[in-house]
This record gives sequence, structure tokens and C-alpha cells, in this order.
Amino acid sequence: MTAPAEHRDDSATVAVPAPARGRAPIDRIGVTVLKELVQSIVSGEFAPGDVLPPESVISAQFGVSRTVIRETMKRLQEKGMVTVAQGRGTNVNPTTSWNVLDPLVLSAMIGNDSTLGVLDDLSVVRAALEAAMAAAAAAAVDDEARQRLADGLARMAERVDDSAGFREADVQFHISVMELAGNVLAENIARVLIRHAVGSDRFTGVDPARAFELTLAEHERIVEAIAGGDPEAARIAMSEHILGSWSRRRLPSERHA
Repeated sequence: MTAPAEHRDDSATVAVPAPARGRAPIDRIGVTVLKELVQSIVSGEFAPGDVLPPESVISAQFGVSRTVIRETMKRLQEKGMVTVAQGRGTNVNPTTSWNVLDPLVLSAMIGNDSTLGVLDDLSVVRAALEAAMAAAAAAAVDDEARQRLADGLARMAERVDDSAGFREADVQFHISVMELAGNVLAENIARVLIRHAVGSDRFTGVDPARAFELTLAEHERIVEAIAGGDPEAARIAMSEHILGSWSRRRLPSERHA
């Protein structure tokens, strides 16, 4: 039982450290600085091989403490974007060292993708991964899987006149195929690629006439191949759909940029 207040031993009371109350604002400031520096590196303001300005300079530029800058540099290093060398400064790494599946890095790369080269590469990687998963789904298909894909296809057909609804049903269809494949690693990678691409206007591009009808027909071929237990046909149908769909949507003005 708690002792009455007048008899309580105040020396036993444990106070909450003051810094803990300010941790959230500090974290938010750090995230803002991190986003700005990732953007500066991805946009080429700081190119591979460049040495970032000293902590004191960046600290003054952003109006934050050097502690925030040091923590930010650690996070940049974790993303593979820089190498912090004691006494030699912080060097920007080549793009081949970046963790391109990191949400912040990938979003910045897509946002700065004026030639659409990143989205071209993303579509090729996504096609390879999802084609393999479609083949795996076909190899292990059962009645429950057939019904799930049929239901997903029906949801797309119902929303063919609703742009946002159709796109959402489209993504859910692809996720169903991934889950039926049972390849957790491939699924996680593909989900990251889809999640950070679909929010980009460049990825959405320009839909040609009857674009959703064309996409629906391609999904019907995917379902037919998987439901028929034909891995190779499923692989081809998925790959052709993803690459073909991107080719149709790709902004004409940037096709040869």
C-alpha cells in the first residue's frame, strides 16, 4: 500500500530525465535534415566521391546542433550513401553502394528520375521478380488459389471505369499472386518497388485509350496460366504484362530523353 504523502520518502522517487521529453522534436528535426541531405546526394548536388562539408558548416546551414548532424551522418552511412572516415571527412559513395530499397532513398531516386531510367530499371526488376512468383504460384495452384485469383480479377473488372479503384484492385491482384508464390524475400522486395513507384506521377504516366481494358485482358491471361498450372505460361504472361503496361504508360515526351 502506498504510504500517505506526508510520510513518503521523496529520496526514493525516480524523476524522468528531461532530455526524454525533447527526444521526439529532436528526432523530427533529424528526419528533416536527413531527407534534405538524401535529396542533395540523389540530385547530384553532392556527387559520388565528393566530401560533404564539415559538421560545423552543415549544423549552421540547418540551424541544428552538431549532435543532430552526427546522428544524420550515421543514418546516411547505414543507407550506404556515405562513408564516414575519422580525420578524412564524410565521402559520398557511388550509387552502386546505396541501399536502393530504403524507402527514403528509393523515393528520392524516383522523384529525381527526369529521364525515367530508374523507373525503366524498376520495371525490369519487378517483371523478373513477379514473373518468377507467378510461375511458382502456377506450380502450386489449388482450387482455393484459383478462386482467390478469380475474385481479384472480378474486382478489377467491376472498377474498370473507376481509375483509383481499378489501380487499387490491380495492386491487390499482384499481391495475391506474390502471397500464393510463398517466396517471402521476393515478395518483400516487390512490395517495396510497387509501394514507392505507384505514388509517382512519372510511374502513373499517361494511360492510352482503353488502357484499363488492355490491363484487364493481360490479367486474365495471367489467371488462365496460373489456374491451368502452367508455370512457363504464367511467367511469360506476368512479364509481358508488367513491361507492356509500363511501355504504354511511359511519358512520350521523355521516352528518348
